[in-house]
Amino acid sequence: MDVKEELAKKAEHTKNETKLTKSMSIADLIKAMQPEIKKALPEVITPERFTRMALSALNNTPKLAECDQMSFLAALMNAAQLGLEPNTPLGQAYLIPYKNKGRLECQFQIGYKGLIDLSYRNPLVQTIQAQAVYENDEFEYELGLDSRLVHRPVLRDRGEIILFYGLFKLTNGGYGFEVMSREDMDIYAKEYSKAFDSSYSPWKSNYIGMAKKTVIKQALKYAPLKSDFRRALSTDETIKMELAPDMGEVQGETIWDVEYEETS
Repeated sequence: MDVKEELAKKAEHTKNETKLTKSMSIADLIKAMQPEIKKALPEVITPERFTRMALSALNNTPKLAECDQMSFLAALMNAAQLGLEPNTPLGQAYLIPYKNKGRLECQFQIGYKGLIDLSYRNPLVQTIQAQAVYENDEFEYELGLDSRLVHRPVLRDRGEIILFYGLFKLTNGGYGFEVMSREDMDIYAKEYSKAFDSSYSPWKSNYIGMAKKTVIKQALKYAPLKSDFRRALSTDETIKMELAPDMGEVQGETIWDVEYEETS
């Protein structure tokens, strides 16, 4: 059954006088569903602000208006619950439209700055950062019991980007880092980011930011992070079809069969 038909049927059994119809736009759908949306929103975000975030995302990426309505609302709810602004110059999070198994759906992605923000909410994290290394920079690293990383950027004529690294340092002195070459980064992105080839993907508009996010995620595999942070990471690059007080508990839709088809 069509998502709007399901919602319309549900609405008939509520006291809400607003009826949901197939002809509704996503913006109208949000307004009609405010009681349900309010239950799932964190206290710091009002339904009115949620609606403004949605309209702003639609204005910045008009193709989102053609996405499956529930996938869009769920992706937006992911962003809201994490306290991240989607599809803005801040680069905290992205709502990405692409064709999955024959229909246009909305995928949620955490951005580089969003990942940094989420990481600093962990009181154990003292420093977290990622950097791009250019061919004329001085760079060396060693692994093992006495691992170390040294990066001395040149001030001009740095050349092309050759690799990325991400690192973290904890308040107790512990640390970790990950290094990935430009070639390895491209292979990883194509394999694990199912919307990589979409023109709406942040890999197209903000390659360096997404590469930094990726290498930080790899470094954080070795960090003692809280379960709520790992649950937040589990929502990254997912498509979901329902709203819940904790979107981290909602099972994401399988997207391994994605075949991106650009439409005008």
